[in-house]
Amino acid sequence: MTSLQYFWHSALNFVFYYPLFMSYLWMIGALIFYRKERKEPPYKQPKPLESYPKVAVLVPCFNEGDNAEETLTHALALKYPNFEVIAINDGSSDNTAEVLDQLTLKHEKLRVVHLAQNQGKAMALQAGSLLTDAEYLIGIDGDALLDPHAASWMVRHFLEDETVAAVTGNPRIRTRSTLIGRIQVGEFSSIVGMIKRAQRSFGRLFTVSGVITAFRKSAVHEVGYWSPNMLTEDIDITWKLQRAGWDIRFEPNALVWILMPETLNGLWKQRLRWAMGGAQVLIKNIDVLVKPKLNFLWPLMIELILTLVWSYLMLIMAIIWLLHFILPMHAMSNGISSPFLPYGSGILLGATCLIQFALSKWMDSRYEPNLFKNYYWMIWYPFVFWLITITASIVAFPKVLLRGDGKRARWVSPDRGVRIND
Repeated sequence: MTSLQYFWHSALNFVFYYPLFMSYLWMIGALIFYRKERKEPPYKQPKPLESYPKVAVLVPCFNEGDNAEETLTHALALKYPNFEVIAINDGSSDNTAEVLDQLTLKHEKLRVVHLAQNQGKAMALQAGSLLTDAEYLIGIDGDALLDPHAASWMVRHFLEDETVAAVTGNPRIRTRSTLIGRIQVGEFSSIVGMIKRAQRSFGRLFTVSGVITAFRKSAVHEVGYWSPNMLTEDIDITWKLQRAGWDIRFEPNALVWILMPETLNGLWKQRLRWAMGGAQVLIKNIDVLVKPKLNFLWPLMIELILTLVWSYLMLIMAIIWLLHFILPMHAMSNGISSPFLPYGSGILLGATCLIQFALSKWMDSRYEPNLFKNYYWMIWYPFVFWLITITASIVAFPKVLLRGDGKRARWVSPDRGVRIND
């Protein structure tokens, strides 16, 4: 066997077995978490709290003129006796300021802050947190619809344990008019929700969800608030808090309904930003591997590194596979087979994906009773989203290295999908 053939077979084994291993690990961890989850009452009936400390809902807004009223109306409808809503207009160039000012005339619990220039989501969150005397902060996006019981479900974790710094909720997808939107409905159950359940079962979370997370303000203050130079402030604050010894929990009953991209261009921009944020966190926190006191973060860092290696191996193998059609070399051609076609072991990987999708939909049907209707669309997930995710991971790492650390991460108006008026 030549060195090229040895590399090919070793790489092929890793490319196949790594996602297969992670899939079963996620399913096992999610089932462990679900054993406790199913003992809870239905999400619309949270248990009464022993006390109701003040909560501030922070809503950073950049060019959210079309969504702000709907988002803030839902936030103001919280079934929680002691809260306020703070909308931060982060230098919007549309009519967001006017919409927010009009809403303050109608709602006593709404406060609005106008920043003169666009500073980015991290700075908007910090500005809002400094304006309230509430110890508990719930951060949501400017297009998110908060469930009325979300605050009660998340605050209980802070009251139960003083070491809890953040509680992340359960995003649900509103945009379902296209194939891309329907696939993402399943993705947030079978990938995002399942991974969070598994990570909580085995230790720590890789990231909170930026669209819905409650924070203990004193903990956020201790670690220096959100980092303005990080493209994904939610991943960064998660690592900062956990490195400082704080705990972070996942509360699947805390629901929020969000808009997501429904065009390939919008999806690519979103996933590239997520991948670049992950690369920034990897570079910033790689030192945890040489700090035994932070060994509880080693599994997350190792997984992040292996996922990056897996993506680049897929690229290398694709190049070798294409070259073996072009170069008339026996050493290259012999034993080189496609790593992409679904035969043999690929069928097992595909079947595992379908099992994962079915299991996750069964668990999340507690929150969306008709979720299984979406199962059919998930067969397209590997073809559409794996390709985009792999490509984004490959492109992101060198972009982050070239970008540097000092550049401020400012807002870009995202693709919010196709809106259909009822």
